[in-house]
Amino acid sequence: MEREVLMLHLRQAFGGTPAERRAVARAATDLTDSEQFEVDRGDELTPEIIVENLADCREGTPAERWNWWMGALEAAYGGYEQFVVTRWNEDDAPNA
Repeated sequence: MEREVLMLHLRQAFGGTPAERRAVARAATDLTDSEQFEVDRGDELTPEIIVENLADCREGTPAERWNWWMGALEAAYGGYEQFVVTRWNEDDAPNA
C-alpha cells in the first residue's frame, strides 16, 4: 500500500485534514499488512478499492467514511474493529 498515493486519493475525493488522511492511510497500511482483507474478500487492498468503498458512505470526512467501512467489514467478517481510526494529532501534521 502506497500511503502517499492513498492520501492523495483521499484528499481529492473527500477532503479532510492532512493529519486525518495520514491516520486513515496508516490504518489502511496496517490492514494491508495483516492480509485480513485479502483473505476475507479475495482482493488486494488498493487506494482505488478504498476510495470506491468509502464513496458508498453518504457523507463524512475520510476518517468517518473509513470507520463506517470498517464497521461494515466488522459486521460481515469480524476482526476489523482494530483498524478503526479514533484520533490523530493536528498539531503534528505536515501538509499532505
